[in-house]
Amino acid sequence: MTERGKLWGDKPYYSLDYYLKQTYGEKIYRLSLNGGMTCPNRDGTLGERGCIFCSQGGSGDFAASPGLSITKQIEASKEKIRKKTAARKFIAYFQAYTNTYAPVSYLENIYMEAALHPDIIILSIATRPDCLGEEVLELLSRVNQIKPVWIELGLQTVHPSTRNWIRSGFSLEDFYGAVKNLKRRKIPVIVHVILGFPGETRDMMLDSVSCAGALPIFGIKLQLLHILKHTDLAAQYAAAPFPLPGLLEYAHLLAECIQILPEHITIHRITGDGPKNLLLAPLWSADKKRVLNTIHRILRETDSYQGKGGIIWQSQIQSTELPY
Repeated sequence: MTERGKLWGDKPYYSLDYYLKQTYGEKIYRLSLNGGMTCPNRDGTLGERGCIFCSQGGSGDFAASPGLSITKQIEASKEKIRKKTAARKFIAYFQAYTNTYAPVSYLENIYMEAALHPDIIILSIATRPDCLGEEVLELLSRVNQIKPVWIELGLQTVHPSTRNWIRSGFSLEDFYGAVKNLKRRKIPVIVHVILGFPGETRDMMLDSVSCAGALPIFGIKLQLLHILKHTDLAAQYAAAPFPLPGLLEYAHLLAECIQILPEHITIHRITGDGPKNLLLAPLWSADKKRVLNTIHRILRETDSYQGKGGIIWQSQIQSTELPY
């Protein structure tokens, strides 16, 4: 403990950077990859337009070209990073679209190609909870014996009205079931939560964070809602603009979110990186340095640190069965 609460390194929360440095002894960089897949919310299985906020790149706008092999994507991404740093170890982040939504034989080929690369130390695979069938889970378990595998799941919100509006296409029961199945196989889960959906109050957003914090997960990503060009959300925003949090409002909300998260959960993100050429709002989010400096200043001023507030989960969602 310090005079102003708890610190993990120089931050009042258990950051991914701190975890990686403690575990591997150096800074680790993430390489965004594109496995060339689509999504059941885009190919007509569940829908054709994706989630309302999802970009044409399937939230993988920073990923490498799917026309390259996984090895070539890794090498191209490494080269960009090594122009600025002396990085030696990397996370292979399968980011674009739904990265378990393909035949298992295809998945095995691309996962193993990444896992066997000498500079890759972790595979982080973004997917949907309804795309984790038994064969896929068995494959993930096998790859997890070679290199650590993390699964990233987009919960976004626990509130049914918002979930219907964003067209998530899966139920909370699907989500909880996926977390339970992954935990049984000792595969760490990272949950994504979006803050700032129109119609959601502060307490509703804290409920979603509290719900995620009550799950047996490894990490969480907290991100402000971005409105990106060429999305259905952008069309709705143009037709009927709705309020978005300002920087200070977001920083104070984030401080509350961090306080209610248990200390063992790694926080992988506290803001977001929407592509500047696609970002319509909020424009202040494009200045990442200013955003992070403001967040950390508010954390200091409010003496906020992870675990300070405990779990406050107060909504009716608390009656839903959790996958313990």
